[in-house]
Amino acid sequence: MRQGFENDLLMKQSMIDVTYVAQLARLKLTADEMARFQSQLSQILVYVEELGKLNVDGIEPTAHAAPQINIFRSDHEQPSLPVEQALHNAPRKQNDLFIVPKVVE
Repeated sequence: MRQGFENDLLMKQSMIDVTYVAQLARLKLTADEMARFQSQLSQILVYVEELGKLNVDGIEPTAHAAPQINIFRSDHEQPSLPVEQALHNAPRKQNDLFIVPKVVE
């Protein structure tokens, strides 16, 4: 296939994808933004196509690039902050409690 034709096809596909993704995200993009994102998406698709050419036979799939082990700190009991210190910077407080705006009507 001719190289220019492949690029034209890729640009048409990415233009459709940018419009579709913008609609899904309920974004109103300007013509300049569409062109910029279209170019970026084309570059991403070319890179993904290059990755697709790699021989990965015999390579085990991984969830992370580096091995992950238990990264959590140990859970042990410790004293909490005194009420006065916890409420020190609270914008509103009453009866040793934080006062927060109502979020559900």
